[in-house]
Order: sequence, then C-alpha cells, then structure tokens
Amino acid sequence: MATYKTSDFRKGLKVQIDGEPYLMIEMNFVKPGKGNALYKCRMRNLIRGTILQRTYKGGDTLEAADVEEIGVQFLYRQQDSFFFMDSETFEQYELTIEQLDDAWKFLKEGMPCSMVLFNGSPITTTPPNHVELKVEYCEPGVKGDTATNVTKPAKVETGAEFVVPSFIEVGDVLRLDTRTGEYIERVRQ
Repeated sequence: MATYKTSDFRKGLKVQIDGEPYLMIEMNFVKPGKGNALYKCRMRNLIRGTILQRTYKGGDTLEAADVEEIGVQFLYRQQDSFFFMDSETFEQYELTIEQLDDAWKFLKEGMPCSMVLFNGSPITTTPPNHVELKVEYCEPGVKGDTATNVTKPAKVETGAEFVVPSFIEVGDVLRLDTRTGEYIERVRQ
C-alpha cells in the first residue's frame, strides 16, 4: 500500500486511518522555535462524514486510501435509494439518501456524475457543478416587489426546495450551483 510523508500532506489528499478513508480538508504547517515541524490536519471521514483533527510530526507517514473515482450516470430513485451505472463497465451501484447527503437534491435521470469507491464499494457521488432543474411549484410573486432582493421557496422536479427570487414562476428552468445549493439564473428557453 502506498504511503504519504508529511511533506506530501495537502488539502484534497485521501488517506486511510484505522482502516477507513479520510479526505484531508485542511492542513496547517507549524514550525515552533524548538523541535520538529508540526502538521495540523482536519480530515473528513468519507463513509460517516465525521471530522477528525490530528497533529503529525515531521517525518510521520499516513497510508493512502484505496479510493477510486469513476464516471457514472444517475439512473433512477426508488424511495430513499438511488441507482447509478458505471459509464464504462455498465455495473450498477446503489447509494442511500444518507450517503448522498445534499447531492440527491440535484439528481435528474440520465445525469452524469462522479462516484467515489472505497475497496470497490460506493461511498458517495458528486453531481456536476451546475445543473438545470424545472420549477414544479412556487407561490406566485407579488407585483411591485422587485425593488429589493425578495426571495421565496420553490420546489423543483427532484422534490427539493431552493430559495429563489420572487419573479420565478412554475415551469421556469433554473440553473443551480450544486456546491452551495444557490440559485444562479433563470434559463431562457
């Protein structure tokens, strides 16, 4: 198994601690006046989503996580289970709504995504950075309420709700940022 030295530590590194995969989300290098350099790391467990904080001395090593990122296509949703297909091998994977976290809000049938596998088992998936979703329901906007940033909730075709400007109507197609969950613009048709 490959290992990383402290000099290789950086944000985005996938490592294995106690047999579980972690994503390094923050790494700070500290050089005290005396002694070894310290590497303060914050890592997110890729299976449970918990945060772990550890400090390593210069020269320590961590095992590389056996994770693989593949291209998949979202097929369909069945209650709280979501089904995906590998774009190359056509193998199918199932993820629960808990594994997807908020990513389920953006998934449309046929959408390409990237999936992370740990020891061959799916642990999470990421939709494209921007998606276009149709508004299924929202309250009508109040005339004359355009001077300030007035917002309202709108339910889209995936069943999720997003905060949108008051001029959005049922049937509009919205471009949304999947990383922040924010409205970007109304798509002209």
